[in-house]
Amino acid sequence: MKRREIKRNKKSGAPKWMVTYSDMVTLILVFFILLFSMSQIDLVKFQAVSESFQNQQIFDFYPSPVPMDNPTDDSSHEESIKLTDGHEKPVLVDERDDEVASEEDSLSNLMDDVESYLNQNELNNVISASRTERGVVLVLQDSILFDSGEAEILPTALPFLNKVGTLLTEIPNQIKVEGHTDTVPMSSYRYPSNWELSGARASSVVRHLVNENNISEERFSIAGYGDTRPVVSNDSDQNRSKNRRVEIVILEVPE
Repeated sequence: MKRREIKRNKKSGAPKWMVTYSDMVTLILVFFILLFSMSQIDLVKFQAVSESFQNQQIFDFYPSPVPMDNPTDDSSHEESIKLTDGHEKPVLVDERDDEVASEEDSLSNLMDDVESYLNQNELNNVISASRTERGVVLVLQDSILFDSGEAEILPTALPFLNKVGTLLTEIPNQIKVEGHTDTVPMSSYRYPSNWELSGARASSVVRHLVNENNISEERFSIAGYGDTRPVVSNDSDQNRSKNRRVEIVILEVPE
């Protein structure tokens, strides 16, 4: 008797690996959908950018046609002027530039006033004026103010020093008086070095200006630099005489 064969039913449907593959394809599809959704172009912004190119606007001078989501504050002020094509060109006016320009104008006016005063009072032969970043500097050579190695003002220097005092009473600026010497060593009982001599000479000038011209002491400051700030090399008698000087610095900004 023959053995009866058992018929096995064949399994139908897709293989197991297709499940994993379909999951992967689905994930990739979702990924690209997300990318596409995030890359959608704002039509309004795109048209605004397109028009800016057609108008040939320069980005350095024109504001962006695309509105900013988070605009930042700017300390400068914006002003606009009309162009021939109907567009507005913004002009940035920096407050710091205005301040610098104002200081420059004030310094120029101060220098003009000082030069005019020196000319009117015939002081150009004894006082030189120059403009620096600090203000206006009046340079007085020590030969017309003091004897060698001394800090007492000569009687012949008092008339033009009084005129300098009159000038200082007409302006509100702070004043710094600086004493300078040459490199020749100084050694005496009163002035052991050039430091003491330069400081004493600056003090004598300030004392005279305050006492004779009623100028407030609070406007003055004094410095003695000795031979540390020469204007020329100390290699000749003529150059050393240029380095022996008193500088009256009319500071730019009144305090």
